[in-house]
Amino acid sequence: MSKHENRFEVVYKDGSQLKDDGVRQILVDRETGVHYLLWKSGYAGGITPLLDEEGNVVISRDELQESD
Repeated sequence: MSKHENRFEVVYKDGSQLKDDGVRQILVDRETGVHYLLWKSGYAGGITPLLDEEGNVVISRDELQESD
């Protein structure tokens, strides 16, 4: 992956900074394929890996970018 590419891609975004429930985003790490849930509201926020119904980390191998 070149230095000019973003490692994380936003694949879903919901909410607004203007509302109390804040902004929720799903990010995908282009190197590992791991999906993360990011929540932020005002000066607070948090990030955690997404889990499937069995408690395993959600990984999308098909979304990985090939490195040159």
